[in-house]
Amino acid sequence: MPIMMQAACQMSARLLQQSVNAAFRYFAPEPKSTAGTVLTKILKSSQSDQLSIYFRSSFTQSLKSFTSLRPLIGIVPLSMILGFITPMLVDRWSNGSPDRAGTAYAANVVGCILGPLLSGFLLLPFLGEHWVTCIYAFPWLALSLNPKWLRAGVGRPQSIVAYALASMALVVAFVGDNFESQFWEPEVRRDNTATVVAITTFSGKQLLVNGVGMTSLNPITKVMAHLPMALLNHTPQNSLNICFGMGTTFRSLVSWGVPATAVELVPSVPHMFSYYHADGAKVLQSPFAKVVIDDGRRYLERTTEQYDVITIDPPPPIEAAGSSMLYSKEFYVLIKQRLREDGILQQWLPEGDPVVRSAVARALYESFPYVRVFQYYAEFGFQFIASRQPIPNRTSAELLQRMPEAAVRDLVEWPFRPNAEGELDFVLQKEISISKLLDSDPNQPAMRDDHPVNEYVILRRLQNSGFRKDALVAWYEHTKKP
Repeated sequence: MPIMMQAACQMSARLLQQSVNAAFRYFAPEPKSTAGTVLTKILKSSQSDQLSIYFRSSFTQSLKSFTSLRPLIGIVPLSMILGFITPMLVDRWSNGSPDRAGTAYAANVVGCILGPLLSGFLLLPFLGEHWVTCIYAFPWLALSLNPKWLRAGVGRPQSIVAYALASMALVVAFVGDNFESQFWEPEVRRDNTATVVAITTFSGKQLLVNGVGMTSLNPITKVMAHLPMALLNHTPQNSLNICFGMGTTFRSLVSWGVPATAVELVPSVPHMFSYYHADGAKVLQSPFAKVVIDDGRRYLERTTEQYDVITIDPPPPIEAAGSSMLYSKEFYVLIKQRLREDGILQQWLPEGDPVVRSAVARALYESFPYVRVFQYYAEFGFQFIASRQPIPNRTSAELLQRMPEAAVRDLVEWPFRPNAEGELDFVLQKEISISKLLDSDPNQPAMRDDHPVNEYVILRRLQNSGFRKDALVAWYEHTKKP
């Protein structure tokens, strides 16, 4: 059953992939063609408008719809079946004996403990999710085909159906492939934390961690480093970057010629550095560069180092479980312990509804006496600059004077504006008052570890879509009554 479910998803993905690959081969027959050269050929084609519409609407929407359905198709039915079959098998095997039932459930618990450990630390990093699924499913498939396990009353038609289904499962097991097979020439790394996929699409290079897009090559990720460093009241001595991502912010911090430390939870992510930046290996060899594999918050709890600048770009989506730990007041207590007295924190908030925006802004507002906010897009993309000392209100020319030559070159590598001063002018023009975010939901308390409002969004989204939550809340309260 799990093999067949997974294979059905993978075969559909393979059809979509083959369509894209065919398009790439048509426009880029050379084996070493990149997405950039492919895009150039498409733009030069007389049919560019039709192709643009096709790829951006038809394929993209189909892929997104299919991707969103994969968890439902591959997980929900199987979980429902297992939730029913497991206790049924225990009841039949125990035959009313509590000792036998206890032994069966004990074996089930041991399997639940050992299975994830074996998968996460040994099988998945070396084999990938497709073959791990096959390995776990094969023993049960073999047992189901053992004649000794078949009831004597099963007739020939039922046996034929059983063997036919088993044969189909074996076929699709070899037809299917891993998650990354749907992309064009992906670079894949697996470890005991996550599967990391680096890809190049028509919109540029992307970083996927467990299938979720993390970031892109964007000049804002450079501003995350250069703006707080240039706003310091003294020459920076060092910096800390929490959440490595593509490494753009870390690379920008290293360009200042002072020690820069990056902390990343997923071991494979820093190994992709050179995929996104041609000089990645050179940057990592710099005497100023240091990469630590650890949880960002735990690193802050254990280190004794003091930093002039700490930059944080938490991974999306904002609703991810545990992401509030990088936005809460308790987290900022740790930050202040590791910041020098006049040090600066750079905090990025990629998105969020009014409740989340207000909770995050209030946590910073109540933790730091001085907070500045820059909003780069109409409805999302908020950069917070916070400190315990007044933050200078410098002009772009003054900021530029404080930047070393290497940092200036890094700033204008992918510019918003044609020169460095114009680039900084663009950034400074995006400043907004923090009261705008606080007023998004004036009654919303600050984000705390025990109040992660960003992780509980279903009712708010249903309400915004016109759904009345009163009945659902009343039902939930009723279930809590004895």
